[in-house]
Amino acid sequence: MAKLVTKLKLDKIPANTIKKFWLQLTTNQLGEPISIPVMVAKGAKGGPVLGLTAAVHGNELNGISVIQRLFKELDTATMKGTIVGVPIVNVPSFILNTRVFSDGVDINRIMPGDLQGNASDVYASRFLDKVVKKLDYLLDLHTASFGRVNSFYIRSDMSKPIAKKFALLQNAEIIVNTAASDGTLRGAAEELGIPSITIEVGNPHSFQKKVIKSGLAGVHNVLCSLGIIDDEIEEAKKSTVICKKSYWLYTDEGGLLTVHVDLRDIVKKGDHIATLRDVFGATIKKYMAPEDGIVVGKSVNPVNQSGGRIIHLGIIK
Repeated sequence: MAKLVTKLKLDKIPANTIKKFWLQLTTNQLGEPISIPVMVAKGAKGGPVLGLTAAVHGNELNGISVIQRLFKELDTATMKGTIVGVPIVNVPSFILNTRVFSDGVDINRIMPGDLQGNASDVYASRFLDKVVKKLDYLLDLHTASFGRVNSFYIRSDMSKPIAKKFALLQNAEIIVNTAASDGTLRGAAEELGIPSITIEVGNPHSFQKKVIKSGLAGVHNVLCSLGIIDDEIEEAKKSTVICKKSYWLYTDEGGLLTVHVDLRDIVKKGDHIATLRDVFGATIKKYMAPEDGIVVGKSVNPVNQSGGRIIHLGIIK
């Protein structure tokens, strides 16, 4: 059974071992520990420390499987360095089967948190202090949110050489060039000088074998490039589309939405991308692409109010 600890002491973990812990971050209303699962693989020789995080939102399951599968395949006897895997960052929301923290806050919008703040602020702050600050590099695994689907895509600041390298190594369908956003885990890591990318591994509330396999291959490539494992980098089978920016399109009225384009479709300015109808089936409005781009993600929930999401449009570099 995994040991409960209050501090993650990587220097105390023996070389050539894999250890599993429950790391206490906070306590609940009964004063009982709220702890996160942490997996540490320490190689026989020294090297960099790579962090892998998943389920920063409680309904993002694919990343959990990526980390689990990776640790099953590792041979610490041939490793140089350390891998720290956190398959579930946001334990309270995972237990509640929801996206946000137990106080209703999205912790990927409040990083690095605040020790003097509310429950989610304290949780985020302690996670940064107890885990992230011990890393040299970070790969943060996410999925789409409720009612949406994603392509296998990467968020990375392509002006930063290491982040750019990690992004290209994922062999993803799409890379979106974006500065590390304020409040995100990726942004907080970058502020600490820890190169980081966000890997969007498919859809919420499910295990998708194909996209999990793609995510695992990308992580494998990063391990190879850092010299943590001695293996060959897997080459891309298809070219990656690089976007200089991306943004969501939203409805301006409520109704029942039908999106007519699919993930990775190339759209041209003026293309008919979605139709909004009222409860009687009459067309309220047709939505057109405002400019050329590629569909990074889209809504699959027909029920929309004003301000509902339509598609995530990437503008190709």
